[in-house]
Amino acid sequence: MTKDIEVEVSGPLSNKKNAELIKFLEKNGKKTTVKHRVLIDYSTFLGDGIKNRKKDIRLRITNGQPEIIVKLGDWNSSNHRKELSVFTEAGSFDRLVQIYAALGYEKGMLCERTTQVYRYKDIEFALVEVPRHSFHYEAEIMSSEDGVEKAKKHIEEVCTELGLEIFSNQGYIDYIETLNREANEVFEFKNYTEGYFENRYHFSQEISKK
Repeated sequence: MTKDIEVEVSGPLSNKKNAELIKFLEKNGKKTTVKHRVLIDYSTFLGDGIKNRKKDIRLRITNGQPEIIVKLGDWNSSNHRKELSVFTEAGSFDRLVQIYAALGYEKGMLCERTTQVYRYKDIEFALVEVPRHSFHYEAEIMSSEDGVEKAKKHIEEVCTELGLEIFSNQGYIDYIETLNREANEVFEFKNYTEGYFENRYHFSQEISKK
């Protein structure tokens, strides 16, 4: 059965807890990658608000690899959503932004993140740094529809074992709203110039390092 349901739990990390968790996972887990990610979340401006949104429409680029991504389902701290994504060729992110604008998606939240990713007890732990702002974690299992509750229970048990706080639904929304005010940027296509994202973030250099 296809495992296309993202079962995820998230929570805040203090600077101290982030350092402790990295130390623990370096010893007891397996580090899989470090991600530099830039994303545009268009859903913020589609009228449903954070609490009521059922669909995320995004463009993102991770370590120089562009991706079209749509997530379907409730948006909260402990969620399971269907994830639909397709990668596109390196160097195409600016073109994707132009295509989205032609389809009517012209305004979104622009976010930048650096993430250290580990595997521990069959869970992907992403330790996310919001530059110059804060840390949080995302604990995720990709599941089939009939395995969602088992996956969620396992994640929550392991997070409790690690002494990790799990966002309440309102706490998660409050955190995202804080990021939107203090760390993320509003992107408007009317201000876009050709090659803007490549010129700002130098994605091609990330591809060349692989």
